[in-house]
Amino acid sequence: MPPKVLMLGWGFPPNITGGLDTAIGELFEVMQPRDDVQFELVLPEEYAPEGRENIHGVPTGKGDIITRIGRLAGAFADHAEDADIIHTNDWFGYNPGSRAKSAHDVEWITTFHSLSSDRNVNPPEREVETEQRVADRSDHLIAVSEFTAGKIKSEYGADATVIYNGFSSVEATGRDIKAELAIDGKMLFFVGRHTDQKGIAYLLYALPKLKRDDVTLVLGGSGHLTDQLKRFAELLGVEDQVRFPGYIPQEELGDYYANADLFVSPSLAEPFGITYVEALSVGTRVLACENGAGEILPDDCVIEVEPNSDSIARGIEYALDIDSPIEYEERTWEQVGEEHVEFYYDVLES
Repeated sequence: MPPKVLMLGWGFPPNITGGLDTAIGELFEVMQPRDDVQFELVLPEEYAPEGRENIHGVPTGKGDIITRIGRLAGAFADHAEDADIIHTNDWFGYNPGSRAKSAHDVEWITTFHSLSSDRNVNPPEREVETEQRVADRSDHLIAVSEFTAGKIKSEYGADATVIYNGFSSVEATGRDIKAELAIDGKMLFFVGRHTDQKGIAYLLYALPKLKRDDVTLVLGGSGHLTDQLKRFAELLGVEDQVRFPGYIPQEELGDYYANADLFVSPSLAEPFGITYVEALSVGTRVLACENGAGEILPDDCVIEVEPNSDSIARGIEYALDIDSPIEYEERTWEQVGEEHVEFYYDVLES
């Protein structure tokens, strides 16, 4: 009988909160047809798809995230009773993973998709302490890039095996986003949480430094900085060059990517960058700071810049002048699944 792997997730497409959810969803889909592993997923009921075999939705109720994770932990440990491996993700897997590890004879793997220091300028002490516990107690660690593996080593003193994410794709329907947003010229597109770590302020500050005046920036998504960013655009005198469409549903992203002349993401830390490969999948070049996806892509697919407005402005002008097509070798999620299964077998054999 093939080994059983029980994974802990949070969201599942289309009910996603970030790239982690997309990655887990993609991995789950490629694992289901395989006959060399039993792969099951536990996640909060409110994000779980209905009627999917091997997905266990757990009611987490109301309360803060720590309270909800606590409710998730007991159910995860129960489902782990007949598992050979438990596989959690990021810091929120500590309590569920610990409970399952203490209750059953299982190997515990944790994948770090990002660290608290990637998501926060001043990482919350609780998250940092929890990540250290995860690194210390997990039997094995996986990182989604060399960038992330290096940070795990430097911040927590632990070694991680690198398994890159696959290249998720999106589809465009032909919708004319430029016309809808009254854009006449070049369109820059960003989508993500409006937080300090995404470096959006640097991007806004780069706009008046551009030598060309035909550029409009579309800032998709939202966050606690949205109102401040709107005010900052006004102070810089570029409010007419910026659009704030708000939250963009996953099924609409393909048209936004496809209409853009350049996808821009000056994130201060992007361990992989699911949005980058989504943009590339419809032929849109990417400009970004240091990131994991760029480690396995040709240089002209992801134009790397420094997290400052001067470098970003120069990078935008350079990227918009490139007229050669984007060419790269796609990394499929089937490859990712194969590498995970090989890792699982190595863990059990050792």
